[in-house]
Amino acid sequence: MAKVELYTTTYCPFCTRAKSLLTRKGVAFDEIDVTEDDELRAKMIEMSGGRRTVPEIFINGKIVGGFDELKALDDEGKLDDLLAAPAPA
Repeated sequence: MAKVELYTTTYCPFCTRAKSLLTRKGVAFDEIDVTEDDELRAKMIEMSGGRRTVPEIFINGKIVGGFDELKALDDEGKLDDLLAAPAPA
């Protein structure tokens, strides 16, 4: 099973949508709330190549993007394959 990380804020409707999509698929994920944590926000921005919006979603350490990208992967039938990939050791 893949390692999924979601960088979120408490006031983000797209974060809620991303969490709902993953939950419906039965996917466990780590939520990292950057609402009041400048260090975590800076880490998210660095890991995402400069993206400052939330959610930022990573699967096995690789950026997927935000909710729109996650949903597009699901609509295209590609998300399940990404989620099935084993997490790196």
